[in-house]
Amino acid sequence: MGKIYPLSKILLPIDGSDNSLRAVRFAGYLGSALKDDLLNVNILRVITGGFISQHLSYIDLMADVVGETDTFKKIKEEHIDKNIKPALEEAEKILKNLGVKAEIEKVVAEGDAAKKIIEIAEKKQCQTIIMAKRGISEIEGFFLGSVTNKVIHSVKNQSVYIIGQKIHEVSECPLPEILIPIDGSRYSLKGVELAACLASKLGSVRKIALLRVINLAVIMERLQGGIEPLEEANKIFEEAKKILLNAGISENIIQPLIKVGIPAEEILREVDRGNYSMIIIGRKGRSSLKDYVLGSVSSIVIERSKNPTIAIVNND
Repeated sequence: MGKIYPLSKILLPIDGSDNSLRAVRFAGYLGSALKDDLLNVNILRVITGGFISQHLSYIDLMADVVGETDTFKKIKEEHIDKNIKPALEEAEKILKNLGVKAEIEKVVAEGDAAKKIIEIAEKKQCQTIIMAKRGISEIEGFFLGSVTNKVIHSVKNQSVYIIGQKIHEVSECPLPEILIPIDGSRYSLKGVELAACLASKLGSVRKIALLRVINLAVIMERLQGGIEPLEEANKIFEEAKKILLNAGISENIIQPLIKVGIPAEEILREVDRGNYSMIIIGRKGRSSLKDYVLGSVSSIVIERSKNPTIAIVNND
């Protein structure tokens, strides 16, 4: 693991939806549990093009730059005062009421939501972005396939936490049970490193499940290449377990799981069975083995897994 703790600075985009408020509560419980390890939370509200389209009938359509007209500036300032600032203040209040002691900054930006989220994350040197899977904005909002999807695929230096429908609302440990699909690649092992970091900081994690799915699509290829899938899986488990044990994680909470089948389906089946609070997925996996590749298996899991929070891990 790197020297910089991967949750010391958080970017929290909000849009006023119920899902967005759930992301705020998750950040609050997590921030409270992290105590002094969390240094800064940036709450971000982006004013998107949808706001402009809502007010086109009230401004000079022949203006060279719509955003520079005096009328539009006045409308935007009123919108910020009446809607944006109260939402930011409400989010800040939630964080503080849940016990977050870190510095909290409130940020308003204007433009393409995904681009601004990434831009602000870089500018503020945030390691983690916590956001809702779906929500609302002035027109459509942070829904998977749009803003969230763009952020996941475009960030370079941040991990992205996509908040599910259920969060564990306990400040002592908001992530009691964690699932990590692993394929032996350095990308999936980054997920193990994050779990080790979280478990060592939170202290009350009950289970870290390491799931290796032996992909039916490549099992014959592996056997023909002289690689025994079960032996390979055990080697992958040992490497992952070593990371956890070196971080001081008790062996008692580490649970290796082997499944044979279609990776996405087996992961989702285990998610339903295990009642996990978080799934940690590497940004990429072994594409040559058709395993955990963002855009295929990971995208299916992100889209179809409703309840747990999903962490897409930064590779750096």
